[in-house]
Amino acid sequence: MVSLTEISELLQKGKAKLVKELVTQALEEGTDPRDILNEGLLSGMMIVGEKFKKNEVFVPEVLVAARAMNAGITILEPKLVEVGNEPVGKAVIATVKGDLHDIGKNLVAMMLKGAGFEVIDLGVDADAESLVNKAEEVGADVICMSALLTTTMPNMKACIDLLKERGLRDKYIVMVGGAPVNQAFADQIGADFYTPDAATAATTARDAVQAKK
Repeated sequence: MVSLTEISELLQKGKAKLVKELVTQALEEGTDPRDILNEGLLSGMMIVGEKFKKNEVFVPEVLVAARAMNAGITILEPKLVEVGNEPVGKAVIATVKGDLHDIGKNLVAMMLKGAGFEVIDLGVDADAESLVNKAEEVGADVICMSALLTTTMPNMKACIDLLKERGLRDKYIVMVGGAPVNQAFADQIGADFYTPDAATAATTARDAVQAKK
């Protein structure tokens, strides 16, 4: 029998090919795809996230682990659909208009997937309109915005203002982050949460969605 702990450990080491093989084998042995997801892939990614938060691993290791997680999820996805596995929630994420930086945003997107979210990534240079429209279209729970330039930070407020204008503000958990962003700014624009790093963003989003349900 394939050990789910082994899948988790291989994922932490970024062994995408082996993760893929063991996930396939576990499915053939009749292991519940939800257990493989939660105890193998997601638990491994959350450990990587915790280590990243403590500066025990760095961006390259996180990216390699995320690649291994994605390799496993590709195999699992059709099976999860069959058993009707519900994601924790849906998150729409983007770097705001005028900003083309995406490493931080990509890390948050990966960590959100690792926390069990379905992630809709709008990429970079996304305006308020497209963020709100996409959140409405997919029935998102969370809107995550990233900015790396102080000049683009006001575009986070533009999104919150648009939500208020459309009477949708209470419907979404709005999260902001990025190097120049801090708690004071988040409070000032009326965001629900500011988080300093990707791992904290994922756990905060998960706790907030569960608390709201």
